[in-house]
Amino acid sequence: MNTRTILLTATVACIIAASFAAGYIIRGRAPAIDESEEQAKTDEIAFWTCSMDLGRYPGPGKCPKCGMDLIPVMKGEGDDGPNLKLSERARKLAEIEVVPVERRFVSVEVRMVGKIQYDETRLGYVTAWVPGRLDRLYVDFTGAAVNKDDEMVYIYSPDLFTAQRELIDAIKAAEEIEESDLPSMKETAALFVDAVREKLRLWGLTKKQIAEIERKKKPSDHMTIYAPMGGIVIHKNALEGMYVDTGTRIYTIADLSKVWVVLDAYETDLTWLKYAQEVEFVTEAYPGEVFRGQVSFIDPFLTAEKRAVNIRVNAPNLDARLKPDMFVHGIVRAKLTADGKVVAPQLAGKWISPVHPEIVKDDPGTCDVCGTPLVRAEALGYAGDDAQPPLVIPATAPLITGTRAVVYVQVEEGEYEFRQVTLGPRAGDYYVVKQGMEEGELVVIKGNFVIDAERQIRAKPSMMSPEGGAPPMHHHGGPHKTGGEAPTRMLETPPEFKKQLDGAFAKYFDIQQALSKDKLDAARKATGGLLATFDAVDMKLLEGEAHNAWMKELDGLIKSAKAMAAAKDIEKLRAGFATLSESMMVIAKRFGTSGGQPILRFRCPMAFDNRGADWLQNKPGTENPYFGSKMFKCGDQLETIHSGPAEEEPTENE
Repeated sequence: MNTRTILLTATVACIIAASFAAGYIIRGRAPAIDESEEQAKTDEIAFWTCSMDLGRYPGPGKCPKCGMDLIPVMKGEGDDGPNLKLSERARKLAEIEVVPVERRFVSVEVRMVGKIQYDETRLGYVTAWVPGRLDRLYVDFTGAAVNKDDEMVYIYSPDLFTAQRELIDAIKAAEEIEESDLPSMKETAALFVDAVREKLRLWGLTKKQIAEIERKKKPSDHMTIYAPMGGIVIHKNALEGMYVDTGTRIYTIADLSKVWVVLDAYETDLTWLKYAQEVEFVTEAYPGEVFRGQVSFIDPFLTAEKRAVNIRVNAPNLDARLKPDMFVHGIVRAKLTADGKVVAPQLAGKWISPVHPEIVKDDPGTCDVCGTPLVRAEALGYAGDDAQPPLVIPATAPLITGTRAVVYVQVEEGEYEFRQVTLGPRAGDYYVVKQGMEEGELVVIKGNFVIDAERQIRAKPSMMSPEGGAPPMHHHGGPHKTGGEAPTRMLETPPEFKKQLDGAFAKYFDIQQALSKDKLDAARKATGGLLATFDAVDMKLLEGEAHNAWMKELDGLIKSAKAMAAAKDIEKLRAGFATLSESMMVIAKRFGTSGGQPILRFRCPMAFDNRGADWLQNKPGTENPYFGSKMFKCGDQLETIHSGPAEEEPTENE
């Protein structure tokens, strides 16, 4: 092998070796680069938190209290200005989604239940117009169908006999005077005959009956009463042989060709309901068949028992298939405009009868049924042709506390603004916005609770703390400093009084312990003991301002304790305990204790549908009285009101 060949071979070998070395370095360093990037991302995380209890945790995992996934809080997030800023990674972890606020007509289906009833305007009555005896009832059972002018009653009446005799005598006298030359006497006789005829007519005799009396010229002591209308006999109020007075009701007849459908509407649905709206309803008797009617009346009063408003619907019933007292399910489909009017294209610009909603005309005029002047549809709450759609947001966007609604608006990518808004009614998957937002703004519809939780951690305005300044919460239940709470001035009280309060607090702590362990009987028993301690307190030990303050609080304490003692279930007792706790906190801060035991204030933000509630304990470590075993450790210690003896001062329970 010559020198050239040896050099060429060595060169190729070096190139191959260099290639293998480069590949090894690239393959070997790639994991190092990935690990470095992952480490860099990890270093950006300040801490991990739970969106429910807002505790701070050193690493990822599950919340030890509620089991939810912990979420990371990045370094520097939310620290600039009033808005909250989140990195792209944090936004992905929180799964934040935004949509533009828009104007659109949204529809809602108002569902109601009720019954079919008689149309009270289509009831007729058969009554006795003269006193007498009912010798015969031609219709002798309820539910019989009758036609107008059918024979109903055969009545005996001496007064009727006398009146017929008067008519016959008046006619005879008029005939005798007919040959007289005195016109005034003829006129008087004729007027007297007409008066007697009118008397009989008012007593219920028909023109045919009166004519028959005049033809026979023989009075009768019996009279037949006829049906004033056709329909169904729904009440039979008399028996044969019964003596009746003038005005006694004998039958009640209902015309069922039209019926009322009376539905129960909740208060929250009244915005969507208007006079003359079409209502669809179904019955169990005819499954799959839809009946229709129009709203004819909206009750001005709320029924206290049902907390609902009666909505009356006029419905045709020509085939008599709708029976009174049938249960029905009704539905109204409606849309609202920006000014709260109902959109009904078929009624826009129309004129409607205010008494009979089925009468709708293109021009002004009067009702074909009752002659009442028609009114414009717009005057009844309907929108015109120029209706403007309302501003709406998805129902998942607002965080609602019961007293206010909060949304988060994206002002820039990754930056979110806290805003309180005024909501209108809910329409399916949307809420109408009355104030606080503008069309085109981007509102958070997913991940908003995570944003709100982070703002609470940062002591910024949030759903639960609209003014901001909420204290950061620690997952170990350690003490917190109350940032925005006004101090309560301690009153001067003698040591004897403070010792008496120790007994009250001891019983209170017994109740707290029993509720945290779901022991209803023990809690109720301790409540009785608490009432006894209040009775034993010597109010003569207090003077001036301290005496007045104690008397003011004592009334509320006793009322709360009595309500708890009377509670039939543990949930009602827990509700009373929340009220009692508020008063006991005031007592602890204003009157103090002898210092024999610590008094620690705790709070659970999830109690009573996330409204939150406080309570007192005499030892550290959360023992929740509002959830008991369901969430025994849900809550945090907010402050130490009294620390107890120095040698037993509680420390943070880690």
